[in-house]
Amino acid sequence: MSFRTDRFGGAELVPFPRRTLRAGASDRETRLPVLIVLHQESSTPGRVGNALRALGHRLDIRRPRFGDSLPETLEQHAGAVYFGGPMSANDSDDYIRREIDWLEIPLREQRPFLGICLGAQMLAIQLGARVAPHADALTQIGYYPVRPTAAGHALCPHWPDRVYHWHREGFGLPAGAELLAEGDDFPVQAFRAGNAFGVQFHPDVTYAMMHCWTTRGYDGLSAPGARERHHHFADRAVYDVAERAWLDHFIDCWLARRPVLAQAAE
Repeated sequence: MSFRTDRFGGAELVPFPRRTLRAGASDRETRLPVLIVLHQESSTPGRVGNALRALGHRLDIRRPRFGDSLPETLEQHAGAVYFGGPMSANDSDDYIRREIDWLEIPLREQRPFLGICLGAQMLAIQLGARVAPHADALTQIGYYPVRPTAAGHALCPHWPDRVYHWHREGFGLPAGAELLAEGDDFPVQAFRAGNAFGVQFHPDVTYAMMHCWTTRGYDGLSAPGARERHHHFADRAVYDVAERAWLDHFIDCWLARRPVLAQAAE
């Protein structure tokens, strides 16, 4: 099962709207749960989960790796988020293949979807792009510059100068998708395909998560291109306020997006 298109329902790239109630919309309609897909037993949705709860959304947390199923439709969800993990989107595990195939549903239904790091790589594969390590075996572990494109600025004007990363693989821009932000060693940092978004970086990471990752994943800090542990915290003091503000604005406006076909029918 796969989904391929160059038009994504004919959606135009327009700035994120302010979130407002539709005429006749009930509180239940605007506060549907958000599907959360995690990849480790101890993983949490971090700041993304905090932002969603602050908007009044419940979190429907599922871990397909450990046997949880995914819904056959997102009609009863406000959106879906795939988070990161130490595995690769190229792994042959059944749950990896199932998660990639399942992405046909939010793409077909034009529901808000957000893929973070591994989640973005899964989205890229579903859309026909390649996921692979850097040609020189470089990693991004720590804070690195991100540059929004004109399309990224038009969609969401206030981007941070640097964002937090923890990955060894990157992805190409899927055919028909819109590049929203780019970087140096890994050029594609954020993209949009209809109402589906993928970001290579980790706006979800809390201070506690950073302590955990840099302790349990300490060996990764010696990889080519990785920042030393003390730089993670020093850079967080400089760049985190802007990244957190960007995330809050992004999440609010991302959930306000609606299927193009549903808009046309009203």
